[in-house]
Amino acid sequence: MSQFFQIHPENPQLRLIHQAVEILRGGGVIVYPTDSSYALGCLIGNKNATERIYRIRRLDHKHNFTLVCRDLSEIAVYAKVDNSAYRMMKARTPGPYTFIFKATHEVPRRLQKKKRKTIGIRIPKNEISQAMLEHLQEPLMSSTLILPGEELPMIDPEEMRERLQHDVDLVIDGGNCGFEPTTVVDMVDGYPQVVRAGRGDASLFEETA
Repeated sequence: MSQFFQIHPENPQLRLIHQAVEILRGGGVIVYPTDSSYALGCLIGNKNATERIYRIRRLDHKHNFTLVCRDLSEIAVYAKVDNSAYRMMKARTPGPYTFIFKATHEVPRRLQKKKRKTIGIRIPKNEISQAMLEHLQEPLMSSTLILPGEELPMIDPEEMRERLQHDVDLVIDGGNCGFEPTTVVDMVDGYPQVVRAGRGDASLFEETA
């Protein structure tokens, strides 16, 4: 049976944030809010938790996971980012964008897109996400909360609690955070290529391409 925390979206209760982080450190899978939709998250190095997310979403192992980071200081550990890409990201984050980069050796192979050896990186503008990441001091391995047979992410925390109570360790109710996916920007070739237009303003990257 999963736990259920109601956390204030603008002033997260630190006691609950600390408990959420302890659940993650204990190998847990959580549902948490971002600035584009709710997501499933676990620690990068926890293979069992990653497999649970595969099962919850009924994904094959070609699925692209995203590393959700606290700020730009964490990115160079996991992604190969040059100076121009760093400056561009600094101007656009935090926000509802996912950036695709070549992965470093710090990223487990099972999380990389196999042929290109890439990884998605994002820095969400969400107080609950940021508070957890600040306390955790490492990125979250993350996947949008879209259940099998559905086209859009779940938006109602009470429904998440009911449907996922035996599949996840924690559901965080952080209020309404929408259901539109992030804008995805491929940076592998050294310049921005928008591969999916979402909640973030895709035209910002057309100007810098």
